[in-house]
Amino acid sequence: MSVMEILLLVGVVVFITHTLEAVTGFGCTVLAFPFVIFLMKDLEQAKIVLSILAWLLAVYFVVAKFGLVNWKQFGIIILFAGLGMPIGMVIFKSLDAHILEKALGVFIVISAAIQLFKCFVPASITRTLPNFIGYLFLFAGGIVHGALAVGGPLVVLYSAGKISDKGQFRATMCLLWSTLNSILMIQFFFEKKLTMEIGRDLPVLLLFLIAGIFAGEAIHKKINEALFKKIVFISLFLVGVAMIL
Repeated sequence: MSVMEILLLVGVVVFITHTLEAVTGFGCTVLAFPFVIFLMKDLEQAKIVLSILAWLLAVYFVVAKFGLVNWKQFGIIILFAGLGMPIGMVIFKSLDAHILEKALGVFIVISAAIQLFKCFVPASITRTLPNFIGYLFLFAGGIVHGALAVGGPLVVLYSAGKISDKGQFRATMCLLWSTLNSILMIQFFFEKKLTMEIGRDLPVLLLFLIAGIFAGEAIHKKINEALFKKIVFISLFLVGVAMIL
């Protein structure tokens, strides 16, 4: 395939996955990551491109929905996830990319299975996690986000139980992703990883991102959220299995 054909396929992935995040406030990078790695054949380039796109989407929703942010929970999340991020950055430099990819697959499968259990089991028999377990999820999510920019599912395991309002949840998550990915942007800049190839790809992918935002906003107002979450986490589970195998 030509460079433009690959880029257009990546754009389709970006549109679908960023539409999903525009609805829920999380998931675009995790869902897109394995497909973009496959198309680009470069784990680090995929990480950087998707980090930039996720950062732009999150910034848009922070600006548009700023009044809905749950500041108390944001403070807790950014504290513990922020402590884990430097560890993840070190891990990314020291481990083999294939090991990271398989580890990510295991991480996605476990996270998706837990969320699917919560979706299908009646709320009356689910258990609320102790706060310290939730804080461990946040810390681990920070590590994964620092390594691969896809720490969302573990953070969501904590946040979904603490922020019940759909609008507040989306706005708070987007503020988190914009903050964490700003740290990654600074890292990419000082390590001179913002290459000409990435600069060439981004203008095309931005068109798909914008289309995803508009589509996601329209769906967010109409869709049955319970059913949509089941679809998202089933997709996550299948993606994780594919990466492991």
